[in-house]
Amino acid sequence: MNASRRLRLWAVAGAALALLVPARNVAIPANAQQAAQDAELTIGQETFNELKARGEIVDSSPLYDALLPVIQPIMQAAQPRYNHPFKVYVVHEAQPNAFATPGGYIYVVDALLYFVKNKEQLAGTLCHEIAHTLHHDSMELLRKEKQIRMREIGGAIVLGPTRGHVIAIALLGKLHSLSYSREAESRADLTGADVCAAAGSNPWGLVWLFQEFKDARAREIPQFLSDHPNDQNRINALERHFRNDTATFGHFDQNAQSATPFSAPKNAKEVFLR
Repeated sequence: MNASRRLRLWAVAGAALALLVPARNVAIPANAQQAAQDAELTIGQETFNELKARGEIVDSSPLYDALLPVIQPIMQAAQPRYNHPFKVYVVHEAQPNAFATPGGYIYVVDALLYFVKNKEQLAGTLCHEIAHTLHHDSMELLRKEKQIRMREIGGAIVLGPTRGHVIAIALLGKLHSLSYSREAESRADLTGADVCAAAGSNPWGLVWLFQEFKDARAREIPQFLSDHPNDQNRINALERHFRNDTATFGHFDQNAQSATPFSAPKNAKEVFLR
């Protein structure tokens, strides 16, 4: 790629980020706030379109029958704190994972539904991801991103995308490479615990999950866990959070033996969205 074309591509990406992601710690007029909210929805829709184009979104599957009873109360509990309706989709990828994108889109990788051992672990993971949405962490991640990988932008430019599409492709790359700061991850743990409690799901599920990760460190663990904050630190922070608000958390059973087993249907037939 020649230098002039490279500069043009960087200019497109830079302009898109400048238009769609507001600066932090600056007073924003009401109309600008609305524009920022609309930008979140635009990026979320473009990200959905990209996942659809890749053939990753599962349109119909028995997996939804297992997922929806767990995630629907969580989305209802979190909805008053977010300006766009939450939507959930199962996606097919190799690594067990869940991720949230701007605009209220929640994606649950099918492999995750086979990885978790109980409903509380699954709920804790989902609450953590929804917390990233409540904190607008994806938008902050884009704002801080100084460079967008040229191969992502270059591939998109050939297709003549909108600026939102360029950013959506870059965002997916960042989400999959685990680039949230440890501060953002730790904050999402605590807010996620609050959301779980509000939804009536035992927030100790997240602690049980981290304890399991900690015990598994000597073995190979899923890639999506490898760059997160130290497991014991996260456990300690959550336990402090629970102790400091016994009115909210005191009635939940911290014994992992009380967990509700979760199992996804085996060999679930999946119909992909086209």
